[in-house]
Amino acid sequence: MPQESQSTEVDLELPVSSLRETGIAHIRNTLRVGQQHMADWHSGSLAVSAVPGAGKSTGMAAAAAIAIARQYQQSAELRRSQRRQLIVVTFTRSAAANIKAKIREYLKDLSLPQTGFVVHTLHGLALNIASRYPELSSLELENATLITPNQSHRFIRTAVEQWISNHPGRYSRLLEGIQFDGEETERLRRQSVLRTEVLPEVATTVIHEAKSSGLSPEDLRQLSKQTTDEYEILSIAAGLYEQYQNLMRTRDFIDYDDMILAALRVLENENARRIEQNQVFAVFEDEAQDSSPLQTQLLTILATDPENPEQPPNFLRVGDPNQAINSTFTPADPIYFRQFCKECDAQQRLVTMDQAGRSTKIIIDAANFVLEWVNSSYQVKSQESRVKSQESPQLSTSPTPFRFQRIRPVEPNYRKEDVNPLAVGRGLELYTPRDIHHTVELLSNRVVELFSQDSREVSAAILVRENRQGRWLAEALTPVCKEHKIVLYDVGERDRHSHVPEEILALLQFCDRPHSPDFLKRALEVLVQRRLIETQDLNALATLPEEFLYPGPLSPPQPEPVQKAGRLCRSLLRARLELPLYQLISFIALTLNYEQAELATADKLAERVIQQIAGNTSMGAMLNTLSEIVSSERFEPVETEDLEKRYTRDGQLTIITMHKAKGLDWDYVFIPFLHENLIPGRFWVPPQSQFLGDYTLSEVARAQIRAALHGQSTLPSVTTAWEQAKHLKTAEEYRLLYVAMTRAKRLLWMSAAKKAPFTWSKPENLQEQTPCPVFPALKRQFPKSTVTLATNPTEDRKKIGT
Repeated sequence: MPQESQSTEVDLELPVSSLRETGIAHIRNTLRVGQQHMADWHSGSLAVSAVPGAGKSTGMAAAAAIAIARQYQQSAELRRSQRRQLIVVTFTRSAAANIKAKIREYLKDLSLPQTGFVVHTLHGLALNIASRYPELSSLELENATLITPNQSHRFIRTAVEQWISNHPGRYSRLLEGIQFDGEETERLRRQSVLRTEVLPEVATTVIHEAKSSGLSPEDLRQLSKQTTDEYEILSIAAGLYEQYQNLMRTRDFIDYDDMILAALRVLENENARRIEQNQVFAVFEDEAQDSSPLQTQLLTILATDPENPEQPPNFLRVGDPNQAINSTFTPADPIYFRQFCKECDAQQRLVTMDQAGRSTKIIIDAANFVLEWVNSSYQVKSQESRVKSQESPQLSTSPTPFRFQRIRPVEPNYRKEDVNPLAVGRGLELYTPRDIHHTVELLSNRVVELFSQDSREVSAAILVRENRQGRWLAEALTPVCKEHKIVLYDVGERDRHSHVPEEILALLQFCDRPHSPDFLKRALEVLVQRRLIETQDLNALATLPEEFLYPGPLSPPQPEPVQKAGRLCRSLLRARLELPLYQLISFIALTLNYEQAELATADKLAERVIQQIAGNTSMGAMLNTLSEIVSSERFEPVETEDLEKRYTRDGQLTIITMHKAKGLDWDYVFIPFLHENLIPGRFWVPPQSQFLGDYTLSEVARAQIRAALHGQSTLPSVTTAWEQAKHLKTAEEYRLLYVAMTRAKRLLWMSAAKKAPFTWSKPENLQEQTPCPVFPALKRQFPKSTVTLATNPTEDRKKIGT
């Protein structure tokens, strides 16, 4: 891939007014080379491969404003009554809000109206199209309910049971597994594992994978004819997918994939397609490495000029295949954006933004080293596998985890004060603590030292691989942070999908059965968590609900905290008697003193519940619906605050997962617990399902579907598919580490303790753990960054300080 200085420059061909020309030139001169090539886009397809910290969002916003300015001028010259607009598509709602604000600022600088463009998430764009053509999209949004089902959702469970009923022979074959002696206890155990774990996992994995790629159940059945595995995994997957689709249709439910499919059905109609295309002069896509084939198809159609359909679409795509970290749990695959880059490169329409100003030089060097080390290690293993096995040609052709694309510091003539800042301490600090408790000690000492200088002007984050690590760290660090008045923000705890449905369900269950000790205790726990009543012995209150709620004249006097709790509970019971059902959720939200975002989430929840129980408006129906949402869905809260600002506030130590940290940055980044069992991790088969073989059905099915989508002439065998699934996970885990490292500006702190839990569900069980393979390599490559630890903690602090 060419560097920025070698990238193709697109000529500005459209005449613009001299005033606007001056404004465009001014904006262009504030940009770096790679960003300037984005701003020079005129028409056709353009691929932009941008390294972390390259400023792609700024470049895209500037390019969008300049493209809108040219479109205004062109419309004026051609005397068009209707101006076309630019569609900007990005991955998240917060990213959409940020880029919209940046585009408006640039339009303001050009003295243009802050119109001429729309910013959408992909699903928001699809829903917008589908809702305007209900007769073509087959979506009746007034009656449809949007869900995001997981493995335990009622529809998945029902689809599994219906498939088992319709295919007793195949189910019996699964029960037999690789060996079975017919023992009844073992049969019952296997039945439970298949019904509650294996088949629901196959269903959720394959439905999302196939549906997001435009494959129908019948398509999967045709693919299954190319396989020879004993279980006919793809045929099982097709049956589960078909049952799920039937359930969704009969109940008027939709999922996010249905939005994309509905929009594509609209655009299959020539008149509708032409109407939509005539409103658009171009499509700009951010985070293109995370798009699925179906999403790319939708954007390509919209970007095509209806008057010149044979010409390349007016489609500018920005992404970084080295930051593709969603492919193991979504159908997104970096191979598609890599292919787009390759096609554009052949047409000299590829721009490489490899200058990044976010990080200090040693952090850039460390990230580049990880990229090169992982690729070279993978190539060695790939060669070894080719020698050992000639029956897996598909495996040998798997791409390396990273596209070779080194990060470079910003060139001197484009430097600003905040570009490639000076390192703090060593810039890169590598630790090998004794165990996870020693890790906390070292980490907290370093945090206190850094925040003691001027906490109001620094930001810091601890990046963890999974939420369980974050919860354990938050508990361990809370006393230190309180002592030194450091704000600790645990994203996993505060921003879990939503606590609102669970809290409201608890209070409604109490309202429905106030004499149940369990429901009363759970309601009181919510009130304590919300700080509406004081912490007290809730078991004593819940043991005798009637005496607590309605004490008689002979009852002993209640302390004030108990009286306050009783008054609150009785007000809830009165509301149950006096208010209609549809107002109860809103009343409870106000009682719990919810803030703005929580109130909006409660309103969203109430609307969803009332819609779902229409025709059967009863407390029982409401509780059943809420219970299902809490237990088997990801109910997303309404966000009223910029998440990026919330996570990156100055003076705050944020605990956040590596996945959620993508797109953010902090002055100081801490990455503890770098162990091989998590990064890159090991693909393993749960002991309870090993009777099926040394692989999982869901991952084999996913690998076979991807092989078909990638155009492989034959589908891989079970063994090869399992090996491909392993490679996919390993590659993505290393890309995730690369993303985590490149969040740091001035200091990157990394550690791999000698002793750590095998599983973080039991953090107290410590055992010897092997570090992530790249960690020892980093220590060898950067010996001056390796902190030698003494047995005396005081000595440790002295060494770290130097």
